[in-house]
Amino acid sequence: MKLKKQVTVCGGAIFCVAVFSLYLMLDKVQHDPARRQNTGGNFPRSQISVLQNRIEQLEQLLEENHQIISHIKDSVLELTDTGAISPSGHLPFRSNNGSWVMPFDGRPTFLSLRPRDCQFAQLRRGPTELQTLDVNSLLSFDNVDGGVWKQGFEITYEPGEWDDEPLQVFVVPHSHNDPGWIKTFDKYYSDQTQHIFNNMLVKLAEDPRRKFIWSEISFFAKWWESVDIHKQEAMRKLIQNGQLEMVTGGWVMPDEANTHYFAMIDQLIEGHQWLERNLGIAPRSGWAIDPFGHSATMPYVLKQANLTSMLIQRVHYSIKKHFAASRSLEFMWRQAWDQGSGTDMFCHMMPFYSYDVPHTCGPDPKICCQFDFKRLPGSRVNCPWKVPPKAIVDTNVAERANLLLDQYRKKSKLFRSKVLLVPLGDDFRYDKTVEWDQQFQNYQRLFDYMNSHPEMHVQAQFGTLSDYFNAVYKANDVAPGTRPPDFPVLNGDFFSYADREDHYWSGFFTSRPFYKNLDRVLESHLRGAEILYSLALAHVRHSGMESRYPVSDYSLLTEARRNVALFQHHDAITGTAKEAVVIDYGNRLLRALVGLKRVIINAAHFLVMKNRDVYRFYQSEPFLETDDRRATQDSLPQRTLIELDPNTPRYLVVFNPVEQDRLCVVTALVSSPHVRVLTEDGQTLPVQLSAQWSSALQVNAEVYQVSFMARLPALGLAVYHLYETADSPMTMRSETVMRMAPGTGAVRGLDPLPLRMQIADAQPFFINSQALSLGFSGTTGLLETIRRKDESQEMRVQFQFVTYGTRPSKDKSGAYLFLPDGRAKPYTQREAPVVRVVEGPLFSEVVTHFQHFQQTVCIHNVPGVEGLSLDVSVLVDIRDQANKELAMRVTTDIQSEDTFYTDLNGFQIQPRRYFHKLPLQANFYPMPTMAYIQDSQHRLTLHSAQALGVTSLDSGQLEVILDRRLMQDDNRGLGQGLKDNKKTLNRFRLQLERRPGSSRVLDSETLSFPSIISHVTSAFLNHEVLALPVVAKHGVPPLRTFSPLPTPLPCDFHLLNLRTIQSQQDPQSPSPFTALLLHRKALDCRLEVQNLGFNCSTSHGQLSVSSLFRGLDLQLLQPTSLSLLYSGTPLANDSTVTLDPMEISTYKLKIC
Repeated sequence: MKLKKQVTVCGGAIFCVAVFSLYLMLDKVQHDPARRQNTGGNFPRSQISVLQNRIEQLEQLLEENHQIISHIKDSVLELTDTGAISPSGHLPFRSNNGSWVMPFDGRPTFLSLRPRDCQFAQLRRGPTELQTLDVNSLLSFDNVDGGVWKQGFEITYEPGEWDDEPLQVFVVPHSHNDPGWIKTFDKYYSDQTQHIFNNMLVKLAEDPRRKFIWSEISFFAKWWESVDIHKQEAMRKLIQNGQLEMVTGGWVMPDEANTHYFAMIDQLIEGHQWLERNLGIAPRSGWAIDPFGHSATMPYVLKQANLTSMLIQRVHYSIKKHFAASRSLEFMWRQAWDQGSGTDMFCHMMPFYSYDVPHTCGPDPKICCQFDFKRLPGSRVNCPWKVPPKAIVDTNVAERANLLLDQYRKKSKLFRSKVLLVPLGDDFRYDKTVEWDQQFQNYQRLFDYMNSHPEMHVQAQFGTLSDYFNAVYKANDVAPGTRPPDFPVLNGDFFSYADREDHYWSGFFTSRPFYKNLDRVLESHLRGAEILYSLALAHVRHSGMESRYPVSDYSLLTEARRNVALFQHHDAITGTAKEAVVIDYGNRLLRALVGLKRVIINAAHFLVMKNRDVYRFYQSEPFLETDDRRATQDSLPQRTLIELDPNTPRYLVVFNPVEQDRLCVVTALVSSPHVRVLTEDGQTLPVQLSAQWSSALQVNAEVYQVSFMARLPALGLAVYHLYETADSPMTMRSETVMRMAPGTGAVRGLDPLPLRMQIADAQPFFINSQALSLGFSGTTGLLETIRRKDESQEMRVQFQFVTYGTRPSKDKSGAYLFLPDGRAKPYTQREAPVVRVVEGPLFSEVVTHFQHFQQTVCIHNVPGVEGLSLDVSVLVDIRDQANKELAMRVTTDIQSEDTFYTDLNGFQIQPRRYFHKLPLQANFYPMPTMAYIQDSQHRLTLHSAQALGVTSLDSGQLEVILDRRLMQDDNRGLGQGLKDNKKTLNRFRLQLERRPGSSRVLDSETLSFPSIISHVTSAFLNHEVLALPVVAKHGVPPLRTFSPLPTPLPCDFHLLNLRTIQSQQDPQSPSPFTALLLHRKALDCRLEVQNLGFNCSTSHGQLSVSSLFRGLDLQLLQPTSLSLLYSGTPLANDSTVTLDPMEISTYKLKIC
């Protein structure tokens, strides 16, 4: 009878929703003033347009109404068919098939992806002349000896080729300064970099023809802030008269393989904002000579920041040779998803082995080295080719000038214009006064001779990078940044990089994974702190309470921005610095994390106050605790314990950092098993109580884990109450089974949690949720099958762990290189693993303990995104190994053949192909956030919370390197192996999706996009909720949920950042303005869409910013370039902004 009654109530709800929605739609049309005008038959064009828009809105409303009704119907039918309505109506219970069933949520959700928003992923793009995947397919990678240019070919020319148009040569002096590598950032600065700047002031001023470029703003800012105003003015003058150019202008020259696009952009903003505030300049050209391979994300980021040109260097030597042979070293780099040419960036690829002087003047390093005048006899540095430079004097200038010109001419034959770029520098060059004199004086004598002899048909001079690019544009009669006639267009990326032989730089994709994971944690905290601080500050200003709020927390944000930015350097996040330098980076990151947690808890304190008039801030008495703590920079986090009190509730504030409502499991540690969890309005929530394990066989007797299902507002803060009470029927205990071989040892349970022992056998065992059934090997305890509950067939999804050694020859794997000793071997150990199986109403998990790692596979029994994938974590400890690399392999029956997909910087997807003609290590690629394989039926995605190296060596496989311990240097300058491994937690989500109606033909294209579920899953993984306990046990003022968004963003929008802009007067203080960075994601809608657990709709890329934030007024809405250096015309405050799929846009706001 009760079941019948509930079904009737649900049916009535359906009818009410339908009637009310139709009433709203009719009312909307009836009150449309445009519709009441023009009662005659002639409609003006504008009215027709309005009518079309109204019809589209009506269609959208109908579609959303249909989605709501459909989901309610489905829920009712599911409950009716399975008998899955709790006997009590509220408590979770076990259904007939053994899985736990949660109470019916009662809040319908809908999914409404407009067809036009789905078309972008399926549109065909016109072919480009160069596609890196095709180039890799074409090349034989045979490494033929090219003569003096070992990796190239012989270059010849006719003497009269420049008679009609002289060769223009721009020699560009530079000094590459790593913000940490062999020495720490501060040590490099004190020992070398500060002297480069001091010498620059004097030596550039001696001759206005002298030029120089600088890239790393982190070093420049440190010098600038240490010198007096006279030196600052002298430096500013050099920049204003064009002798010194700031190139790229980022805080660092970032790695492009492991970095996330949030951090890539943030370090660029930090550098550009510093340049604007202190020098009033905006960089025009990009300079990336040392990142180990190049991502297609970087040209897009620079383009959005209004740079017009860029330069790259570290590209596979065979690709360089191929591009040189077709004179394609300069090209327009276009995004693969661009339907036109709006993302085109002019790019120059350096043709030779390195960016040092022997490899930049021309193809013969033996000759070019003779024109590196730092290597003059008597110097500490010499030429490996045994022919030293000669000082330029009157008696040898003609011979030396002709020898150098020959190299210039040969190099110029590789390009399409008669303008030549010749970089002149190396690592930490020009730190001694004598080198400035040696280089500039000798080269000026050569230039003077060349330029005074018309028969040489050359014009040579010092120049900046933009001097060179401007000359190329002028020679081709096009505007800066515009495609010169007949220059090729390229899309794709330049991974993986090899500098010689089969030495592929694919090891650094995983090196020091502990810090790669810590970096991602920092980025999530930084974004969360930026958003909460900006919202709190706006509400503080709205309420006139600035004097009572810790506005000074802005200095903590600034410090964190700069420390996270510093870690994006191409020897930091890569894991390729000396051990002492890694410790320095780690301490900086930990300091930043502590500061960001403080910003978050201070902002959350203000925002959850029900009555802000009673808000008080005390520096020494924080209102909230942090969710976890790290004792040292290289230790794993320890979660905060909440001491329950039988006499008073404890409060927990939970922060959701994503821009969508979130239905998820929240977990906290408590001191008692007798716990109740209530919502803000007093509703008791179902709770799963579990043990906290300190080792494979030992339970922590003082701590309990409590998990509950929470619905969190987008970018919001929810408040929960925790009580210590007598046992509640809403608090359910996890059931634990220990599967062990005989004689493994005894395990003592923890009252009142049930625990039983079971002798492990070969029979598979299973855990279940309402959405999934997972099968595990009885022998290994590792996952073997996945079955979705709406399918009868199991699918093989098999985990295996394997190890690589390093080759026995002289060249071995190191921090940079991956040089394995063949295919991986299965990981084995003598003892059977200890397997712990935990089952409960909210989550079930299998924890498998091996000697060198512990894998946990968990499924959440909640509706929506959280319940549609497997939570996989691997705790790795290989500190007792030597020259071993541990990998996790997933094997399936998916017919992926030789194709797989990896992301670039968490921003876009790059299709990959396994090339059998290449060595194994060449087929590994960076995976910052995800990789997937697919066929016409399924897609399997491995989402990652840290950057690691990934491949697919066989059809149906994905393999990711988890950690690497290597005992030797790999001869790339570091001088150390990788022996400072930490106990490291790698976190993943494994997601299996159906692809109804998909075609293999479509998959062969050079373009792919994640589904909406995949995008949200990645966001949930990389932006975990933060559970912040209220410190006080007594006298807590009334708290309430903070929901900053009246409605969530369209679900293809990502709020990349809400960044308070610094004051022009004091960089440690906030200005009244905020930068809003939005990214509209592209969706592959051909994958089956399931219930996301929140309302999801798209809007053709339109967003009303004025109504974005609840309770705040928008006083300025101004489009800007990505890094805020170029401002557009302010828009009306009630304007709607529009983004194209994949577009990232920045707006300057004033909200209060």
